[in-house]
Amino acid sequence: MNKCQRLIVVHIAQAHKPNPMKTKIYLSVLALALMVVDAYGQKPTLELTFTAVDNASYVQLNSIKVMNRTQGGDTVLYWPDTVLVLDYQAGITEINNGGENLHLFQNYPNPVIDHTTLTLYLPEKGKVNLVITDILGRQVINRERMLDRGYHSFRFTPGSGEIFFFTAYWKATSSSIKILTSGNGSGLTSSLEQTGSMITGPQFKRVEATQNFSFSPGDILLYIGYANGLQSAMPDAPETSETYTFQFAYNIPCPGTPTVTYEGQVYNTIQIFSQCWLKENLNVGTMINGSQNQQNNGTIEKYCYNNNPANCDTYGGLYLWDEMMQYTTTQGVQGICPPGWHIPTDEELKILEGTVDSQYGIGDPIWDQSDWRGFDAGLNLKSTSGWYLGGNGTDLYGFSSLPSGGRLGSGGFNGTGIYEAFWSSTGDGSNYAWGRLLRNDLEGASRFDYNLVYGFSVRCVRDY
Repeated sequence: MNKCQRLIVVHIAQAHKPNPMKTKIYLSVLALALMVVDAYGQKPTLELTFTAVDNASYVQLNSIKVMNRTQGGDTVLYWPDTVLVLDYQAGITEINNGGENLHLFQNYPNPVIDHTTLTLYLPEKGKVNLVITDILGRQVINRERMLDRGYHSFRFTPGSGEIFFFTAYWKATSSSIKILTSGNGSGLTSSLEQTGSMITGPQFKRVEATQNFSFSPGDILLYIGYANGLQSAMPDAPETSETYTFQFAYNIPCPGTPTVTYEGQVYNTIQIFSQCWLKENLNVGTMINGSQNQQNNGTIEKYCYNNNPANCDTYGGLYLWDEMMQYTTTQGVQGICPPGWHIPTDEELKILEGTVDSQYGIGDPIWDQSDWRGFDAGLNLKSTSGWYLGGNGTDLYGFSSLPSGGRLGSGGFNGTGIYEAFWSSTGDGSNYAWGRLLRNDLEGASRFDYNLVYGFSVRCVRDY
């Protein structure tokens, strides 16, 4: 096969029994670049595992939708499917197809509340050493089992601790997973018991019967988790196997991080499903007059509305896009945000809008449009006071947007009480960047690409 060809093949794996095995969706990708196949003939894979919590309590997902925001297309996993496997095959003329290999599947549920199911595949009969260690590397369980070829399920009950590592050793190979717990096992004794075996593995549907989903390294994927009529989402461009935990808590301080102290100021935080935001606009730097342009001089500079420092205390500072980005064009950069936080991307702002809108959900094509769209995203993001002419919001999710106005390209100011505009870190050409606009007289939210000469508010989002 020509090495420059790329083929996307999607298989949906179904177990013979609904339990004890968890089914998976496998995506086989023939990559453009050459990749090394190891001596055992293994193909490089990414395993994307999904779980969910509400604050710290485990939530069972109903389904997970994965959208490719770079190429288009999507696929859906339905409970108990919680693992998406991206299987990269190299464009190599000679591949060792002779051997199968030991494989340990991600446990479910994860995080663990009381107990969890572990499944491993053994390509031929033999002795397998099963070892569970804690975060400090101490052995919690060490068992040796003579197992037949096939799939074997185990039930693990964790004791004290929040993170464990489960490793299976067979011949000269091993396979490991990380197990998260809810931390409620204090005083309990860890245990591991075998619960079932099956010789034959998952059966693959014909390619023609599967969903059309394409993926290439570097693509941005949008993960949307659904549970109990709610939705939660996060984007990523996966490069390695990951476990993604959707958060279903909202309108509470971000768990574990209720406040952030940065440059002498204390900011509150707000959890809006899988996004943790600063509850206030950023107010960092030295004030300069609106008639001056902010410069790349090693000092963070800000504008205060009408050149009045008291307005920065109320609304936060106003920043040119370049100053906010600290003179880079990289999406999702920290910029002038605190360490561990970053300037939201255009995609992250679309997620926020879809999260809070009552009619158009996350991933709806309406959020890709420009200008005013949605139904009531703006209304639900605006604070309950401070907006002119009865334009206050409901602030259902605690974002508490205030009508800060903006700095004009001419150096003047306008709009306090009427609108708030805040930047994203996603540029749109050399002189424009994407942002969001909320107004006192409209309930939707505007996606705009304003000229970089304007000074707008900055709201930081925590790194995932």
